Amino acid sequence: MSILDRFSLKNRIALVTAGSGPLFGSSVTEALAEAGATVITASRSLERNQEFAAQLQELGHDVHAMQVDITDVDSIGRLQQSVISQFGRLDVLVNSALTRSGHTGLLDDLTVENISDVASGDFIGLFEITRKFLQGMVEQGSGSIINIASIYGVVGNDPNLYVDTDMKPAPTYTFVKAGMINFSRTLACHYGKHGIRVNCISPGGYLDNQPESFLKRYTERVPVGRMLENDDLKGAIVFLASDASTYITGENLMVDGGWTCL
Repeated sequence: MSILDRFSLKNRIALVTAGSGPLFGSSVTEALAEAGATVITASRSLERNQEFAAQLQELGHDVHAMQVDITDVDSIGRLQQSVISQFGRLDVLVNSALTRSGHTGLLDDLTVENISDVASGDFIGLFEITRKFLQGMVEQGSGSIINIASIYGVVGNDPNLYVDTDMKPAPTYTFVKAGMINFSRTLACHYGKHGIRVNCISPGGYLDNQPESFLKRYTERVPVGRMLENDDLKGAIVFLASDASTYITGENLMVDGGWTCL
């Protein structure tokens, strides 16, 4: 098998949670589809997923839309049943969904309700969707799970970036992303013998209409001199999903323009 063949995802079935989302999800779905996988994009809005899937189908890709609420374990169960019923198996699971409504404000701004919202999706939901699809991966003796973490699961927020802005980096975000990274390592240790690899990708800051003062500080600090954009995740996703990385598990791949090397 040539090295380019190893990157191919032909005949693989992949699921991306929040796979039509503007932050990370859509680029992840596109990358897997472009590499030849059959891709399912799933999030709360079935309509938005259907529209995005149709756009990629027009480009010749095999993309399908399903619905899931990552905060609802019954919804996760229905998604798992639908995927297996329609496709027979799952080869690649990308956990990209985030309970964004709960990540609001600094520690003193948080309420118990905020924290509970975060826990229902980014803790309980992550565990449940992973557990549901792991069962089938164990039976088939193969699988790749990729969790989308963050630089802020590795290092703390730099408060100087947010001076004179309305941006308030939430400690709940750093908490769940750091936990996701070590959760991935634990799964890698326990399920490697079943042919299942579990890795993380930790993106740097995503360009998303931030205030100019924030953008200036961020780009001055990061070695490559810019924030992360859509296409920057594609190579990392395909690499970890494919046979190009068959001896890699338990890793947290930093896609951060060098932010964490300083």
